[in-house]
Amino acid sequence: MTTEPDSFPRRHARTQRFTLGAPRSFTVAPDGSRVAFLRSHSGTDRANALWVIDPADGQERVAADPRALLHGAAEQLSPEERARRERSREGGAGIVGYATDTAVELASFTLSGRLFTAELRAGTARELAVPGPVIDPRPAPDGRHVAYVAQGALRVVGAEGEGDRALAEPEAEGVTYGLAEFIAAEEMARSRGFWWSPRSDRLLVARADDTPVGRWWIADPAHPEREPGRVAYPAAGTGNADVRLFVIDLGGTRTEVVWDRARYPYLARVHWSEAGAPLLLVQARDQRSQLFLAVDPGSGATRMVHADEDRTWLELFPGVPCWSPSGQLVRIADEGGARVLTVGERPLTGPQLHIRAVLDVTADDVLVSASAGEEAEAPEIGEVHVYRVSELGVERVSHEPGVHSAVRAGGVTVLVSATLDHPGARVRVLRDGKEAATVASYAEDPGLSPRVTLTQGGARRIPCAVLMPTDYPGDTTGDARLPVLLDPYGGPHGQRVVAAHNAHLTSQWFADQGFAVVVADGRGTPGRSPAWEKAVHRDFTVSLDDQIEALEDLAREYPLDLSRVAIRGWSYGGYLAALAVLRRPDVFHAGIAGAPVTDWRLYDTHYTERYLGDPAADPAAYARSGLVTDEGLSAPAGPHRPLMIVHGLADDNVVVAHALRLSSALLAAGRPHEVLPLSGVTHMTPQEQVAENLLLLQVDFLRRSLALPRT
Repeated sequence: MTTEPDSFPRRHARTQRFTLGAPRSFTVAPDGSRVAFLRSHSGTDRANALWVIDPADGQERVAADPRALLHGAAEQLSPEERARRERSREGGAGIVGYATDTAVELASFTLSGRLFTAELRAGTARELAVPGPVIDPRPAPDGRHVAYVAQGALRVVGAEGEGDRALAEPEAEGVTYGLAEFIAAEEMARSRGFWWSPRSDRLLVARADDTPVGRWWIADPAHPEREPGRVAYPAAGTGNADVRLFVIDLGGTRTEVVWDRARYPYLARVHWSEAGAPLLLVQARDQRSQLFLAVDPGSGATRMVHADEDRTWLELFPGVPCWSPSGQLVRIADEGGARVLTVGERPLTGPQLHIRAVLDVTADDVLVSASAGEEAEAPEIGEVHVYRVSELGVERVSHEPGVHSAVRAGGVTVLVSATLDHPGARVRVLRDGKEAATVASYAEDPGLSPRVTLTQGGARRIPCAVLMPTDYPGDTTGDARLPVLLDPYGGPHGQRVVAAHNAHLTSQWFADQGFAVVVADGRGTPGRSPAWEKAVHRDFTVSLDDQIEALEDLAREYPLDLSRVAIRGWSYGGYLAALAVLRRPDVFHAGIAGAPVTDWRLYDTHYTERYLGDPAADPAAYARSGLVTDEGLSAPAGPHRPLMIVHGLADDNVVVAHALRLSSALLAAGRPHEVLPLSGVTHMTPQEQVAENLLLLQVDFLRRSLALPRT
């Protein structure tokens, strides 16, 4: 099942959702003289190059091109690098990440497991001959050395390629130095395992021992001759990797950093800057308490700077904790029902803003991203803005309704803005608040404009997006009611209702197949308030309640045919789709569950225990929220509704056992269903034909299940 070359499904797949060719990963030099970033050469080119733009004149130049550096050879990725990219959901190729020295003059990166550096002023790049495969190379702040990981060892080499040596080598199988363990990379957004000192004379290095973690096997049944992959997977209620932290100097002398690891085993954040001592954020396993610790690099001793407790859980945030230039602790905290920015012990924001990330900290202000809080003048549905926050007040940097983020240094701000009325994102380089240059995007135009209305549904004011067919008459209150497709993610850390054009492209394509598409961000989704996010504590099924509330309320205003309602989703959205047809078949008449979690006991520790607790201590929470138990389907209702289950056989995040257990339970209960196994596919579906045909097969299934005419 394929389409013509210029169809939306084919172009959507070929362009990786129209992200190829878009600039990303910006770094601004501290003197504001240059901005480094990644971008491929076209909207269908997967290979990112490293670019530099001069804010003074807007001139762009390539600092490192993977095709030239590899002499046209195809990339060869190690299993470790593939795993890192899976954790970060990286579908690109070429240079997918880089790090720089403090001056942003030297950059380091990997290609095919080999170490390369680029002189960003000169625009030249070269390979350093070191043992491989190389992972996560990072220059020292002074640019004189590059540290990297190879074969589980932390190594360092001179910037000219001299003096390569190991600073810490694994003592046994399962031990690594300088890498983030699975749970940190997948759930804590900590993708690295070592940090240079500001003086470039030593490093903080994480040692991870995954011996306590259970071993699972990921097989490819389409290739029975291949040996299954053995992975360490920390399922809920089972052992985590043992993580320790060391200060290691360039001679290899090490000092262990000491804290109560038994009580606070999760190393969630590490920050080391000139503004203060190394700063750690460590969490208890139940994530209800955490400590901010300052480290004495000489002795390894720690002192408590601040402690947090929460009766549900404590969220982790980008950019914090860190020190302000004056040595005060900068953090994001849930206080008084609001998510606020705190410097020292003083909150600088209130319930009008919902702080999402700290982007930059200077002596004058803190740059943050935030959405409207519960006491904002307007809900600003789906919007995220950039603000400057100081003791004098709050100033919005972004003004156009949309989703904005920024990177700042040296008086230069790179503002990235996605809006509903423009495809992709626009990148502006601001100097002292005024536009100095723009960064070009080579991403393809989708050729599709979402007909989307952002609104609220139900008594809870659930954020919603409603999409109608492009050719539907302007009056949405007419008698011609449309079959409905709910298209949510609907769970933690996944906001789908956003004021951005490209976020709604797939939903619009489904709408153009004859559906009214509804996307609802119910309780548990981010961006509104701490209470909204934490309402799913011990019970994920409230996510389904909110989908139904939004649907029924919107049907009063939009032409929704409630006798023909389907739901589709991936990951948590896939779980929600299966939950909908199993628990509420009175509302939902068909479902497509992509890569669904069906038994929460099979999902990882940090995520699952945060929401549902320890499965041994609260098995009822797991049974209530799960789709299957040891006895079969969990609380199914009648009548049975059509269900398509889609799952990648190589998925090491939500393993295919979830789909197989659900299928077995459905079969045992005499419930017909369809299973679509994707050979060689992980939790992502980057393969062009797979991604394209998945859309087409879903439409075919929906038409069959809802008895709709085929076009």
